[in-house]
Amino acid sequence: MKHIVKIMSLLVAMTAVWVGLLQASIVPQSYTWLLPLYSVVSLGCYGLLMVGVGLMQFPTCPQESLLLQKDIIEAKEFLKQRGVDVGSD
Repeated sequence: MKHIVKIMSLLVAMTAVWVGLLQASIVPQSYTWLLPLYSVVSLGCYGLLMVGVGLMQFPTCPQESLLLQKDIIEAKEFLKQRGVDVGSD
């Protein structure tokens, strides 16, 4: 399932709970602003968690790494031919 669908379903569920609590008068009116605040903070934490998990599970591509190293060497040689100092390895 896509992450946006998860986030949207969570947002709809939180909104339904918030409206239900307001209509049932379970939550005092002075605390009604807290649930949207908590949901924004929770969604932010969820987003950071998903970014962290995505970075931890980032796929390694050894073939692409070799191609990138080859491109870097070619670029350094091209710049050296043009008289640009690219440093030494």
